[in-house]
Amino acid sequence: MRDNNSASIPTPEALRLDVAALRADTPGCERVVHFNNAGCGLLATPVLDAMVDHLNLEARIGGYEASAARADAVRGFYTEIAALINTRPDNIAFAGSATHAYANALSSIPFEAGDVILTTRDDFISNQIAFLSLRKRFGVSVVHAPDAPGGGVDVEAMAELMRIHRPRLVSATHVPTNSGLVSPVAEIGRHCRELDLLYLVDACQSVGQLTIDVEEIGCDLLTATCRKFLRGPRGSGFLYVSDRVLNAGYEPLFIDMHGARWTEPGAYEPVATAARFEEWEFPYATVLGSAAAVRYAREIGIGAIERRTPALAARLRDRLEPLPGVRVLDRGPRLAALVTFEVQGWEAQPFKEAVDARGVNSALSFREFAQFDFGDKDVEWCLRLSPHYYNTEEEVDLVADAVADLVAGGSR
Repeated sequence: MRDNNSASIPTPEALRLDVAALRADTPGCERVVHFNNAGCGLLATPVLDAMVDHLNLEARIGGYEASAARADAVRGFYTEIAALINTRPDNIAFAGSATHAYANALSSIPFEAGDVILTTRDDFISNQIAFLSLRKRFGVSVVHAPDAPGGGVDVEAMAELMRIHRPRLVSATHVPTNSGLVSPVAEIGRHCRELDLLYLVDACQSVGQLTIDVEEIGCDLLTATCRKFLRGPRGSGFLYVSDRVLNAGYEPLFIDMHGARWTEPGAYEPVATAARFEEWEFPYATVLGSAAAVRYAREIGIGAIERRTPALAARLRDRLEPLPGVRVLDRGPRLAALVTFEVQGWEAQPFKEAVDARGVNSALSFREFAQFDFGDKDVEWCLRLSPHYYNTEEEVDLVADAVADLVAGGSR
């Protein structure tokens, strides 16, 4: 077994998880083998109940009135997220998605021609497109740090590029959408702090499966979704904004009446907290469902989740790697619960449909999602499987057997 699969060795904390009870809390487990948690995690019953209960309240008494009645519960979203990532509620802004949060964060940075954005070759597709859009509109330069031989960014090379370019922004994706790679975001953050550089981290795929501590990472801004490994509803995410950024006066380009006060006809003042990155209109049922999802994850214990979830993925890689015609693509010194693999002789959609027919949820990833990574690996498409703590070892083996059967049965 490879060194980066050592997480598959059971630990006492991981063994304390009552998987049967967690599955009983998850209605979807009765219908599908859900290995698409990197897309959307299955909702737990407390999350669903929180959302339906609020929608019923809105129907009975009115939307404004329902939000006023649930004001304390709504504030729970901020306290739960803050506790999850080790910050204060005032540093958290709700967002409709991780991409929404990321775009708002970027819009707050006063880019000028000649500014440099330093990133990795594994940054998320939407982030990479946003950087290119900024290059087109403002004339910024986008510099990509090289990879280390074993996979993932070469941190020392990236630090040297920081010293050379003094970038306006440093960006890194903690876990990319197209690979199980876990990027060393805290190591990057230490160099950013030493050089006093603005640092933005995309934690979309890591929140909910890995421990996230913004103080340890040393980031100024961090974005995430709630629908993936946090098992929250779609249309929800958050933005962390450090005190340093708030005190420096950063604000989104299109700030509204929730994030600012119109103090006189020709002036406004942004609010002091991360609420300046929010809009007035909120999907309150979604916010309450997200709070319930974070509370649920924290009650289980992120430490236990961090041990079990990647271990299930490691077991799956071990089962897939020996299969003829299958190439597991994940590389790096540390791997998360995203398993990506190429299948020889199959087209993308027919293979996924064949997996779907076995009752297994999965996702496809294409070269356009990861131009650098898939270019290096000479991959046009891959299947992504992403288990979570409520999946079982038996399901892992069932999925591996299904892939083996399909590969042995011939291409389409």
